[in-house]
Formats: sequence, C-alpha cells, structure tokens
Amino acid sequence: MAIDLIVRGGTVVTATARRLADVAVAGGRIVAVEPQLPESADALEVDASGILVLPGAVDVHTHTRVATDAMPDRFFQDSVAAAFGGTTTFLAFNNPGTGSQQTGVLPTDIAVWRRQTDSDSAVDCGLSLVLQPTHTDLAREIPAAVDLGVPTFKAFMVYDFALPAESMAAAFRATGRGRGMLMVHGEDRAALEANIARLHAEGKTALRYHPESRPPYVEADGTRMAIDMARAADAPVYLVHLSSQAALAEVVAGRAIGGRVFAETCPHFLVLDDSRYELPAAECAAFIIAPPLRSPADRDALWDGLADGSLDIVSTDHVPDRLADKHGWDESFDRVSNGAPGIETLLTLVYGEGVARGRISVERMVDLTSTTPARLFGLPTKGAIEPGKDADVVLFDPQERRTISAAELHHSSDFTPYEGLATSGLVRSTLVRGEFVVRDGHFVGRRGFGRFVERALGPDT
Repeated sequence: MAIDLIVRGGTVVTATARRLADVAVAGGRIVAVEPQLPESADALEVDASGILVLPGAVDVHTHTRVATDAMPDRFFQDSVAAAFGGTTTFLAFNNPGTGSQQTGVLPTDIAVWRRQTDSDSAVDCGLSLVLQPTHTDLAREIPAAVDLGVPTFKAFMVYDFALPAESMAAAFRATGRGRGMLMVHGEDRAALEANIARLHAEGKTALRYHPESRPPYVEADGTRMAIDMARAADAPVYLVHLSSQAALAEVVAGRAIGGRVFAETCPHFLVLDDSRYELPAAECAAFIIAPPLRSPADRDALWDGLADGSLDIVSTDHVPDRLADKHGWDESFDRVSNGAPGIETLLTLVYGEGVARGRISVERMVDLTSTTPARLFGLPTKGAIEPGKDADVVLFDPQERRTISAAELHHSSDFTPYEGLATSGLVRSTLVRGEFVVRDGHFVGRRGFGRFVERALGPDT
C-alpha cells in the first residue's frame, strides 16, 4: 500500500515509552513507527521536530448536546472543540439534558441518537446509554444494545431519573453476563436529600453551601454501594468523576477484595478546589458541579491516585451548557444545573498541571487519556501510536505556554471554569484516521467526517 503521510522527527509517546521516530500512515492506519523511515513517493511529509507525537485522546465521559432546530450546530461545534484539544474520539451520553429523544427502549434509543447525530461530527464518536426508570426490561435490552455496538451504560444514583436499586442490580447482572459495563454516578441519594433538606431548614441556600450538601462521605457511601452491587453480580463497575480521597479509598478497598473496579477523575478536580464557592453567586454558578470541587488535600490525593494506578482514566464530564442555562443561582444551590465544559482543555490541563509539574510522566498521561480509555471501552484501533491502529495522531508542543480563555475556545458553551489559568503545552495539529482535522491551529476538517464507532469490550474489562 502506498504511503500517504509521514510524520517525521517527533518524539513518539506510548503508555510505556518515548522515542524519536517517524510515523508512516497509509489508508488511514499507522503502518510503521521507526527512526528515519525512507522517503515515499507522493507521501505528504510533516516535520514534527521538537514536538510530542501522541495518540489522540479518547474522552469517554461527555454530555455533548445533540443538534436542535434552535441550535443546529452544537454537536458539530463541540466535536470541533474536541479536535482542537487533541481528542479524536469521544463517547457521549443520551440523558435528557443532552436533547436526545427518549423512547424507553434501549435499542431504539441507540437508533434515535444515531439519527440525531448522523453526519454531524468532525471526529469519531460513540454512545453510552443512560439507564432510566422507564427502561423496564434491562435483562433483554442490555444484551441487545451490546449487539448493536453500545456495550457501556450509565446509571445515576441521584436526581429524578435515578435508577432504582432493583433496576441497578438488574443492570449489573445483565452487563456482567453480556459483555457490558455499567458506569455509575456514585452518590448516596438518601444522604444527599437529607443534607439539602437540613440546609434549607437552616436557611442556608446560598451557592457556597453546595459542597456542604455533598460532602465526601456522600460520594464515598455511594461508591461503596455501587462496588458492592457489582461484586454481588460478578460484574465490572466504572465509577465516574471521582472527586475525593474518601471515594478513592473505596475504589482501592473494592479492588483489594477482588472487585473489577475501574475509576476516572476529571480535570476540574485536578486543577480547581472548593475555594471557588466563596466567589459571588453569579461567578460561583460556573463551578456548580456534582460532585463538587473538593479541598486541595483531595486534589493532591487524586494526583497520587493517577500516578500509582489507583485511578484509571482522566475524562472531562463535558457539559456544554451556557451560563444562562445555569439558572437558579439567585434562588438556591440545588436549583443550579450541574456541570461545566471541558472537552477542549483535557490534554493541555493534564500535561500542564501533571507532566510539567512532575506529578505524572508523559507516558502515564498517554495511558490515562488514550490507551486505557480505548482498552476499557472497546476501541481496539484507538489509543496508541503503533502499526495497525487508526492514525489518530496529535502533534503537541510541550514548550508552548498559554492562558486559557473562553474567547479562544471552540465549544458551544460561553464560559470555561479555567478562565485565566496559565498552563503549559498546546495541541498544534490533530489527525483522525490520517486526515488533518486541525492543522497548525486551524480547523481544516469537515462536518460528518467523524464516524460512529461500534464497540465491543475485551476480556480484561
């Protein structure tokens, strides 16, 4: 096969090593990674001297919104933002806030979501289905969804669409038997609602009380409950957006007794802390996230967990609502919608706050943001710079310094929780399956180039 592209002279980084090498691409796949590859007739040559050559990030946790008549570009826009940030594959949820139509039947939910997002993304994408009380036949529908290329599901333990305990148990049984994995928002609903009621009774409704309603024990208790249910069903469990040392301890304990327990954290928990809740309410609303931002000690514990392997993945929990959507900030902390955008800032934050500060190695960054997400979530052609993989390649300048500003980002939200943060490292170019989507800081891709990725989990999930 004729070589289409050679990326020359960069530092190729894998989850275990780095080396100076050239990367040859043909037909959208990597075909060689070797020093000083010979020239190839008609191949495009890209000089990557002084640049890190990384596999595209795989963001397994986003709430990317589907297009609507009023906002026809928002899914596409967030896929472009992903490319600018070095993410070449993202997985989205279809919970109600995303605008995805709900049918009450999982295979039909897949068909609807695919129809709503078809030919809309600039990078590759996939779906994780959100389980809701309206899904009443999980034993049959979960295996059917797995057969359609959607093997991961999410269950909330809180909010009005929380999955009842009996349905959660059924979901674990079905995923355990049927090559699937349940992702769990682990918070103790009873404790959370009791805290909210107590704070309201005491007249404590200001936004600064948001973290008091969801202290670390609420997350730790929910995490332990989810792990216990998964073990009872002999099923894997994936804990999303871990924020606290207490919850991380439950993950470690669950693994120690034989549980198949996986966990992620998010950049906002690695970069920010709970001092943001002392800001004036209109500013504080941008940081209403569930679980909430934690103490600097919790933040340090999460970095330690990334370094020692206690945490498996960093993903964004991208919620691209606009500030106006976070209504209720002048009423009560529990009326403000949760979440913040982050799909474009994943790599630069993990590099700048992790690698550049000596908290993790660049190899570990690749493992956390590319290789392990691809492995755990059933993407065998993604997540590494090696022959046979998709040529999802990011050219990352480690020497570049930047100050993050919403005005320079490309997502569909109008703010970033990292406004004004000075950090290190910048994505120069992003290729998906051998095609430039971002080149030298400019979008050169096209709407609809991204493919829906059907997935199947491997035996080590």
